[in-house]
Amino acid sequence: MTEHPTSHEGRQPLAARSQERARPRQEAAAGLPSEVPAQPGGPAGPGTDAPPAGGVPAAPPAPVNPGVAVAVAAQHPGGGRGGDTATRREGERLRFVGAATRRIARGIDLDEIVLGLCRATVPTFSDEILVYLRDPLPVGDERPVAPFMLRLRRTDRLRLSELEGEELLLVPDPSPTPAAELCEVRSGGALAEVLRGVRPVFGDSAAAKTALSELLGPGHPLPGGLRAVLAPLRGRRRVIGAAVFLRRPERAAFEPNDLLVAAQLATHTALGIDKAVLYGREAYIADELQRTMLPDSLPQPTGVKLASRYLPAAETARVGGDWYDAIPLPGSRVALVVGDVMGHSMTSAAIMGQLRTTAQTLAGLDLPPQEVLHHLDEQAQRLGENRMATCMYAVYDPVSHRITIANAGHPPPILLHLGGRAEVLRVPPGAPIGVGGVDFEAVELDAPAGATLLLYTDGLVESRLRDVWTGIEQLRERLAATAQLTGPDHSPPLEALCDDVLDMLGPGDRDDDIALLAARFDGIAPSDVAYWFLEPEDAAPGRARRLARRALARWDLEELTDSVELLISEVVTNAVRYAERPVTLRLLRTDVLRCEVGDDSPQLPRQRRARDTDEGGRGLFLVNRLARRWGATRLSGGKVVWFELATP
Repeated sequence: MTEHPTSHEGRQPLAARSQERARPRQEAAAGLPSEVPAQPGGPAGPGTDAPPAGGVPAAPPAPVNPGVAVAVAAQHPGGGRGGDTATRREGERLRFVGAATRRIARGIDLDEIVLGLCRATVPTFSDEILVYLRDPLPVGDERPVAPFMLRLRRTDRLRLSELEGEELLLVPDPSPTPAAELCEVRSGGALAEVLRGVRPVFGDSAAAKTALSELLGPGHPLPGGLRAVLAPLRGRRRVIGAAVFLRRPERAAFEPNDLLVAAQLATHTALGIDKAVLYGREAYIADELQRTMLPDSLPQPTGVKLASRYLPAAETARVGGDWYDAIPLPGSRVALVVGDVMGHSMTSAAIMGQLRTTAQTLAGLDLPPQEVLHHLDEQAQRLGENRMATCMYAVYDPVSHRITIANAGHPPPILLHLGGRAEVLRVPPGAPIGVGGVDFEAVELDAPAGATLLLYTDGLVESRLRDVWTGIEQLRERLAATAQLTGPDHSPPLEALCDDVLDMLGPGDRDDDIALLAARFDGIAPSDVAYWFLEPEDAAPGRARRLARRALARWDLEELTDSVELLISEVVTNAVRYAERPVTLRLLRTDVLRCEVGDDSPQLPRQRRARDTDEGGRGLFLVNRLARRWGATRLSGGKVVWFELATP
């Protein structure tokens, strides 16, 4: 798609316009711009690139058009003769090349580099530029795909305009040179030969005329009188495109030394594009790595709502070591994890992925939070020296409305109560993971219904402009202020709360990546829970059926009686067969009916297909067919088998 600059600095004060009216026309005829943009860091200051109202961006800093010194000498005979003129011309050319290459080098991505080339050359070096790039662009050592296609990436053209009663401006020309959007470079053709030669060529040579016709496409001849320079863009290993510099007939023609200028611009542009493509590939890999290291979506456990956010440190540091996780546990509990590995490199992300996987495995064993951190500390030491990380691990139980938290050098969590009060929880700080030889301590706290727990990494509260405790206090105040907007009887929506928390970040507050996990505690009311102990005896399945029948009648769920009795009978029978201590039976009524049967045997049941002659082996088959979901989880002291049924 053709793009054009949108602003330029080349305006003159209205008071001086009457005195300078004739000079721009004379200089335009000689090929000299009507006004010279300021050098970077010159008197115009850092705001030099700021567009004036209604203007078009300035060309790159260059005192004089490097290719028109002869015409300048003719228009200004007092400016020097002979050797002085040649010396001045050479100095102007060198200053222009230096300023232009600096502008091109400022670009990071592909579009910025191409834009830098266009702004550096139009109108100072040429009146118009066409930039073609290979499609697709090869990355690094990749073999280019066939056929060799060039796509018009950008075209810029400016003209001098005088609006009545206003200043002189350089504005976009609405009629750029027509050119094809896509061109196939035929092997052995004139265009292929010019590109293979690498050096820029004048457009009036025989080979260049044919090459330009091939490049611009059939039906798009070069308008008569235009002077052109065709400059191949060669990267580190191959030609990746071409640039066409054009001048109008009233401007001085290109000189042989202008080919050297075009070669310098083309070389710097091509190398910059090569680096930008490599950077884009690395950024894509970093994005994919970060995406796979973090959860695609959060689970929806019973009794708690979850929301999360992740922000990289900057566009140039897309991958980091911060992570968050929510892991469902037996008994309708959920583990909430937030961690931060030192650094913003691929290594940090890889270590983060290993620690997150380890945390998920340890959570599946239903270990206490302090034990999880202890094993994470051992794992970090096995990964190598100086593998440091902080971590907050919390387990929420919606039945008891309690939360158990252990900390490894992480910023403390903040609990936002339903009435709008926000408090920083007092959790023992502990040492970071990877230090080794330290104990971690867990605390158990109340988690009232309607409260919101916020876990975060230090990038949210610490920066060059504030220390971590100042940031924590500002975060606490921000949460309290947000809660006041929804009233004392309503909790703020989680997604909006996360967005509001991130809005507190200022321009200088993004020194580190940020992971944020918010949990709204709804809990499960005691009236929706039924819990029993069953002795491991033959009569246990019958007693379990009777207890379940009474609970369903109390909850007006008689429609589920037959299915629940059948499934409980099968699961309890299997538990009694292997248990040595009392079996636990728990029913939970939420949006589904959940049944949990626990025993002290660590052996997990596995569904298998029973043969026609087998007397057993069909219990889990029935559970799988009748239940909405089911599963088995190993605990530190046994296991829990659970299933869920949809409520009417």
